[in-house]
Amino acid sequence: ILTAKLTKACPLNPRQRGFIRAVGCSENLKLLQTIIQSAKGEHKALGVVFVDMAKAFDTVSQQHILHALQERQADPHSFNLVSNIVKKSFCDLC
Repeated sequence: ILTAKLTKACPLNPRQRGFIRAVGCSENLKLLQTIIQSAKGEHKALGVVFVDMAKAFDTVSQQHILHALQERQADPHSFNLVSNIVKKSFCDLC
């Protein structure tokens, strides 16, 4: 329910696979495989970058997360839930 509400305020990129119900990585891996095969077949240079977002929330300030939700006019109930989760996660690091 929270994901559905937050998606209204903060739409996700269609390639997003974390924190949502999805096939998982297989679709993105198939896309990557297709791009690599195409580049090889056309003898084109290809650069690939992988971004590991593990522990991403450890590097984003809780104030920034809450400010972004306010800016995008997330409903108050969802905002309070995320606020409590973020504050609890932050306090667990103390």
